[in-house]
Amino acid sequence: MSDVPRFALTAIVVLVLAFLLAPIVIVVASAFNAGEYLTFPPQGLSLRWFTKFFESQPFIRALSYSLRLGLAVTAVATVLGTLSSLYVVRHSARLREWLRTLFIAPLAFPSILTGIALLIYFYAIGVGTRGGYGLFVGHVLVCTPFVFISVSAVLVRFDRSLEEASRSLGGGSFTTFRRITLPLIKGGVVSGAVLSFIISFDQFPISLLLKGTGTTPLPIQLFDYLRFSFDPTAAAASTISVLITALAVIATERLVGLGSIYGDP
Repeated sequence: MSDVPRFALTAIVVLVLAFLLAPIVIVVASAFNAGEYLTFPPQGLSLRWFTKFFESQPFIRALSYSLRLGLAVTAVATVLGTLSSLYVVRHSARLREWLRTLFIAPLAFPSILTGIALLIYFYAIGVGTRGGYGLFVGHVLVCTPFVFISVSAVLVRFDRSLEEASRSLGGGSFTTFRRITLPLIKGGVVSGAVLSFIISFDQFPISLLLKGTGTTPLPIQLFDYLRFSFDPTAAAASTISVLITALAVIATERLVGLGSIYGDP
């Protein structure tokens, strides 16, 4: 590749990254604003809005609930997505494409439509949104496909002769899965789990429609706050959300590497 096309490609990549990161940079910078209103550029630097965030009981309850919901959703979605991908990739010869389409179908529909459909369904069966069960089911529904895709990407390249060697040496099905299969697909499982947590933690449309009394996640609490107040506390809350997401990505890199899904198991 000549120098000019390489320079043009580099410039395009830099511009795209700048376009994607600019809103995050603006929000983070606004969180340290010393002024009374949410403005950019900041009118001085201050940590007062982070202090106000941590002193706000509604925000702390919402953050705690989002973390607990995200962890619970991640656990269930990881198990469901992993087991589903194992079955679809290895055992569903005739219905493989149909089942694959079914499991990734939630990704093809806007979350707002999925939330409306679930809301109508839960009220039709008399469950409603009490207790946060509907919210939990909705998050699991939209998070499971990410685990399914991540694990499936590893399984299609999996060398099954390693499992056969384990069985020939006397290893049972469970022992083979625990000591051979699971360690080799760990990259896909962990990556899918982290994606599930991030999607659940930042989920807005489904949370808006399915939240019940006392089950307000952080994105919804932030939305409600901005309806009546426009100070940098909202930016501080968003910055904390971005930080949690970044920590999840860093944890993935430390545990399995971001390229582990597509690299060698």
